[in-house]
Amino acid sequence: MISISVMALVFGVVFLAELPDKTALAGLVLGTRYRASYVFAGVAAAFAVHVALAVAAGSVLTLLPDQILHALTGVLFLGGAAMLLMQKGGDEDEEIRKPENQGFWKVSGAGFMLILIAEFGDLTQIMTANLAARYDDPLSVGLGAVLALWAVAGLGILGGKALMKRVPLALITKIAALLMLALGVWSLYEAVAG
Repeated sequence: MISISVMALVFGVVFLAELPDKTALAGLVLGTRYRASYVFAGVAAAFAVHVALAVAAGSVLTLLPDQILHALTGVLFLGGAAMLLMQKGGDEDEEIRKPENQGFWKVSGAGFMLILIAEFGDLTQIMTANLAARYDDPLSVGLGAVLALWAVAGLGILGGKALMKRVPLALITKIAALLMLALGVWSLYEAVAG
């Protein structure tokens, strides 16, 4: 059974954490050069692979005793909040190699490989594993995370620059960091109180 509240929470946290990430900019660059649907197909497939790996890792963490699990997830959330608050602006000038032609397999393959490599071990993948461990609801966490990542990719591909002009990236980053900080404090409280 899918928990809408867990899925919504995961969506919000992952969405906000991914917006300032380099992959949103990569999707924007690819989307301006190639057919958006081809780019999205590759990027979406790569994010699905990452979420599946993260949820599997988080599910393994649920085998730990509750107090240790809450302490570990609390520390990971606090670390994620610190990483978001300390990160510098993205490298918008990074070169992205252009596929030789603009066919579906070349373009979607380029998007898939770019995201697969760039996102491996990324903050949102670690957060997804952490959320899967915290809520012990792999389906709800997986759906929330993959939908959030797909939404960010879609925004990046279809018009991320317009969004970033209206909503300051620093504000998005601070909101994501505050959410992670709150989740970290709550998890540590549960570890101590439990």
